[in-house]
Amino acid sequence: MTVTALTRCTAHRGDSSAHRENTLPAIRSAIAKGADLVEFDLRLTADGDVIVLHDPTLERLWGVRRPVSETTLAEILALGDADHRPPTLAEALACFDGTDTVAVIDVTDPRMIAPAMPLVLASGATASWCGDLGAMRVVRDLDPDASIWMPWDRVVPPGADEILGLAPDTINVPAYVVTRELVDGVHDLGLRLAAWTVDEPADMRAMAEAGVDQVTTNRLDDLQRVVAGGGDEMTEQSLYARERRVAEALGDWAIEFTRSADPGVIRTKRDDADIVTDVDVAVEKYVREVIGAQFPEHDFVGEEMGGSARDDVPCWYLDPVDGTANFANGVPWTAFSLALVVGGRPVVAVVGDPWREDLFVAEAGQGASLNGEPLQLQPAAESADGDPLRGRIVSTELANQHAWPGMLPMLERLGERFCTLRIMGSGTMTLVGVAAGRGAGAVVGHFGAVDHLAAVLIAAEAGAVVRDEAGQPTWFPPSGGIMVAAPFAADALHAVWSESIHAARGGGPA
Repeated sequence: MTVTALTRCTAHRGDSSAHRENTLPAIRSAIAKGADLVEFDLRLTADGDVIVLHDPTLERLWGVRRPVSETTLAEILALGDADHRPPTLAEALACFDGTDTVAVIDVTDPRMIAPAMPLVLASGATASWCGDLGAMRVVRDLDPDASIWMPWDRVVPPGADEILGLAPDTINVPAYVVTRELVDGVHDLGLRLAAWTVDEPADMRAMAEAGVDQVTTNRLDDLQRVVAGGGDEMTEQSLYARERRVAEALGDWAIEFTRSADPGVIRTKRDDADIVTDVDVAVEKYVREVIGAQFPEHDFVGEEMGGSARDDVPCWYLDPVDGTANFANGVPWTAFSLALVVGGRPVVAVVGDPWREDLFVAEAGQGASLNGEPLQLQPAAESADGDPLRGRIVSTELANQHAWPGMLPMLERLGERFCTLRIMGSGTMTLVGVAAGRGAGAVVGHFGAVDHLAAVLIAAEAGAVVRDEAGQPTWFPPSGGIMVAAPFAADALHAVWSESIHAARGGGPA
């Protein structure tokens, strides 16, 4: 393994794999282990004091639901002694006294800079600033000599005009955009490249081999071993782990981007019910850019820009905003859907729900998860009369604005069995919901890979039954519709679906 001599280890929120993140024990431990840099986050209390904490509330780490911005410093200090509560910025900076370790101060709100800056300058600690671009501009205004890490998320380096005025010494990027070309381009600007947040040894090795100058991690011990030339025994546990991590990172990005974006210009495609927004296009462009840089040998098919798949080439399928009509009309029920197909079978899938901030992930043979927690469908209690559909919810979707052939007969048949049919407006969400136990099953009248493939793999990996119209198990039907159902309801739901299609085709009662 070739490692650049400049590769340095940044402990994310301190030694966060060994201690509670953003605490004095975590910061001290990272420094004691020889971390080159230690990153920590800032928040402002109700009375304007600066503390070290990542989340806007105290709930996740400290069990207090109140926002930090509504909590006084005295109330923070009452949570425990200095080692057992969020530290103040002054306490955190004191840990760096007499050390060569750099404090990397992550700021998301420009209002934090004015109260934080005097403390940093008075501390004597060697410090760098990272975080929100607006906050970094305030840092530069207040301190012409400050070390600034400029945030960047493109696979191409910033232009000279984009760094002008901010004068950063480091470009700080998410790891999933890193390529050798990006590293070289940043170095050509005379700047360093930092990558976050890298927790898998294979990715650590890739960052070091690409020449990344500073790598941020939650697993400091592993990163130090890799940078030192070791860690070769720490191998990937699955065949498509790298592809899954890139897809997962893109899902996180799409959730944040979509929920904070205005739909922009709304246009139509095939008819007035077939809508596309500026957000659809922007998300697809970005995902194509990242996938194209990381996996240039792969094909790509997207909802907005098309593409084609070859039989012997891995192919990504993307719907940037499934449920665009909902999105354009202010209905918070849409999804980001990304799947990788190899050899005709989906092997990686990510579905992001921007409005609940839910991220579903699956890899073939490795199971499925929701927000990092494993998904596994559990058996359901039988209804009083033994009908597995009685009292249940089944979901479907329109074919654009119309019912698909068999949908109305299915509505009638389910209603006769006291089973309710729901239509929410996103085929991706409809199918993936079954994986999380949201309803007994779902039927989509016309399968589309960009809309449905990711959800189908996630549901299958969570233990759902997946069948085509003929009742065959398949994740990628070449034509017709698809059914996803909890095991207890699969046979009954497929029978209703089959009967309804038969009736719609003029076959009369099945």
